[in-house]
This record gives sequence, C-alpha cells and structure tokens, in this order.
Amino acid sequence: MRVPARLLPLTAVTAASALLTGCFSSAASDEASAEGKRIRVAHMLPPRSGLSPLSDDAFKLSRWSTAETLVKLDEDGDALPALATKWQQSGRTWTFEIRDGVTFHDGTKLDAQAVVRSLTKAAGASPKPRILDGVDLTAKAEDTDTVTVTTGTEDPLVPQRLSSPQLSILAAKAYQGKTVNPIGAGTGPFELVEVNGTASAALDRYDKYWGGKAKAPGIDVKFVPDGTARAAALRTGEADIVEAIPVSQAAVLDQDLITEVPMPRTNTLYLNTEKGVFKDASLRAAAREAIDAKSIVEGVYEGRADVAGGLLGPALPWAADLRTPVEHTKAGKPDGTTITIGTFTDRAELPEVAATLQQQLQKAGFKVKLDVREYANIESDALAGKFDAFILSRATVLDSGDPVAYLYSDFASDGSFNLSQLADSAVDAELKKAGGTKAGDARRKAVIEAEAAVLATDAAVPMLHERVIQGDAAGVVDAAHDPRERELVTIDTYVK
Repeated sequence: MRVPARLLPLTAVTAASALLTGCFSSAASDEASAEGKRIRVAHMLPPRSGLSPLSDDAFKLSRWSTAETLVKLDEDGDALPALATKWQQSGRTWTFEIRDGVTFHDGTKLDAQAVVRSLTKAAGASPKPRILDGVDLTAKAEDTDTVTVTTGTEDPLVPQRLSSPQLSILAAKAYQGKTVNPIGAGTGPFELVEVNGTASAALDRYDKYWGGKAKAPGIDVKFVPDGTARAAALRTGEADIVEAIPVSQAAVLDQDLITEVPMPRTNTLYLNTEKGVFKDASLRAAAREAIDAKSIVEGVYEGRADVAGGLLGPALPWAADLRTPVEHTKAGKPDGTTITIGTFTDRAELPEVAATLQQQLQKAGFKVKLDVREYANIESDALAGKFDAFILSRATVLDSGDPVAYLYSDFASDGSFNLSQLADSAVDAELKKAGGTKAGDARRKAVIEAEAAVLATDAAVPMLHERVIQGDAAGVVDAAHDPRERELVTIDTYVK
C-alpha cells in the first residue's frame, strides 16, 4: 500500500517559492528570441571547489555540456568516441587519435599537447581525481593529433577511465592560476561565461562547436540545496529543468512533469561475517529471508524505488539478463539473539529503513537495537566492524562506468570499504577474474559471476535500487535523463 504524500503547508510552499523569485531574472529578459529560450536549471548541490574539473564539480560541467572528455560511455558502459576518434591497446600503453577541427571556447585549437596537459595536471593533482586512485598514468604527445597513455600495470579500463568528467580536456588558460578555472576553456556546445560563487552560473551557446549548433541559446543555472524550493521552482514555472526532487514532493507535482531515473545506487544491509551473530552463515540466511524489501519500497520510498534483484540494479540494464539463481545456506533460527544495526541520518530515508527492518527482523525472532548517527560520526565504527549489521546507500558504479571497483572495495578480503569484514577465497577469485577481463560482454558476464559469489555468502542483502526524480517543465524538449548523472542539457535540448 502506498503511503500518502506528506503535504506541505501553504506557508512552506510560499517560502520555497520566494527562494526562487527573481533568480532567473537575468535570463527572463532574453527568453523570447527567434532562436528559442534559454534553459533555466535548478541544481541540488552548489559547487564545492569552484567548478574545478578535478573535483566532483566536474559532473556539473559535463551536465551542462561545456567540458568534454576523450571518450564517452554508452548505456552498457562501453567506450565511444568523443574528443578521441579511435584508440588501441598495446600492453600497458593505449594510443588515442585526437579529433580534428575542435576548438576550445577561447578559440585555441585542440591538439595532442592540450590533451597531455590536461591529463598530466589531473594525474599530478593532490588529491587525485578518484578515477585515478591507485593508477599510475602518464600521457605523451606522439605528434599533433596522437596521444599515448601508459599505466603502471596493464589496465583494460583505460578508455572508460578517460570518460570520467574529472578528466575533461580544457584549454591552457584553465591552468594558469592556483586552481583550475573552466570559464571559457571547454570544448562543448555551451561556453561557461559566468560563475557567481555558490549561487548561480551562466552559459552561452558556442557556435563553433565541432558537433554542430546547439538548439538552445544558453543555460542559466541556480543552485538550490533546499528540496522543497526545487520542487516549488518546477510547480511555479521558475525553472525549466529541476534536479533531484525529493520523494516527499514528487506526489504533489504534476506527474507529467517528472521522470524517475534508475540510479546506480543500491540500499544494502551489510552483515558482519567476521564476528558476532552473523559469523554464523545460517543466521545471515535467516536475516535475508526476514527482509521484505517490497514493503520498504512502498512504505519508505512511496513506491519510487525498485526492489533489488541483486547488488546491481536497473541502471545497468544488462545485469538482470545475465543473472542466474544463487544457492544460499539454509536459514537457521534466531531464537531471540540480539543484534545491533547501524546507519546514518545524512540520507533522509535510511533511519526509516532501519526502523522498518527492526520490525521485520524482530518478527523473525531477532532482538534488534538501532544505532543511528551522522555519517561522519559512524563511518569509522562501521569500517571497524563494530556493528552486527549496517545499512548503506551505496553507489555501485563509480566514475569508470564499471562496477568492479565497487565490488572489490566492498567485498574483497583486502577491500578498502569491506563493511561485512568478508574474507572469502571464492569471492576473491571471482573479483580478480572480473577485474582482469577486457571490457565488453565477457567482462559483464564475469561481473555477474562475482556478484553471485558475494550473494551466496549472504554477507550483503541488497534491498532496493534508488531512483533520482527529475522535473522537466512542459515546454522542455530532449532533456537528458542519465542514470550516471553525466548529461542533463545536451546539444539537442531546448525550451519551446
């Protein structure tokens, strides 16, 4: 049964609308023109590092189609040409041919040396972009339009790594200061022309874009951390595209204006396999069988999530087709055994998930205590294995578009984020096999075999896959709905 939407009092709606009033006024005067309207976007998170591409701010540059990478990813996570037209591997070295006829927004030409400059800056940054964690990468210009990229060990995922927005290729001017400044330095169909701190940004169409002319004349961005205010922006027509509408607000909006996009993020119960109650595999099985994920989806997420069929969800469309049934240990009897479950408050739904799980597990015969804190205050205890179980909302596809890094960090014996304290030789063998398999169908098959090995241990019980709710006003045409959150406004997006 669906839980009724939590309605807002009128005063809250009015206050939220006030936050947006006038925030797109600079664009409003330009809205009506022969070439269409500027696109007004309400983003959830403000820039944290001055829109440096070496930080998570890089994903904003990508979503605005202002900064581009050597390659991009298709729906399955395979690499496609972007600023590079083709590539080939020889051992530890990959050779990339650079696209001809591309200019940066400052008018300078894209060439091999520009690519080397950007990749070298990223590889030498402190901290490194996370896509390069543990990767020793060097780039060299072989001629004006050929770049070789060499890694310390043979890496089948180099093209996918180079698709990360944190490895965007920018003009030389971007690197002249102490921080990387992307204003006027990208290659995309829109040029970043203004950034007002953590309040707003503006982009104009770049008419010399190598891929053709964008359909919209520009983009006006407002950063709106408050979810109620973002929803109000869509309701009142203050914004054309709105990121991350809260579940609590989605039901009270015009349903024709919202799109639910599967995210590569899974809500999982990790069980401590090293010590305590869940060292016993039969009691892990008992916990798994006690969980009713459907009721959590309906009750906590108001139906706006997907019941998990595995660790990898519908944001990876190939996973379900490759998955086969997993054999589990027979469930034992809890007999009143006490367990402690930890989780955190930073994601609003998780305390509610914990309360629901407490009821379900107690019904199955466990006694359940909850420990709920802010993430910063609980992470170290979770990593140290101080809980019998831990509820986590976890991204399953990191910047390479490939889930192996997540599976390894969470379930390998030496994984850096091994909340289950799992040390299983069969799992380690499958993870090693997946990590060494070349990209494509064979790697996807190996990934699902590794997932099955993890699930067979009951070290982790996947419950649901989250969705992101995006709002598009009635006049918006061809806004992107991207599970990886790399695209939003593209060359084809416009407002009628």
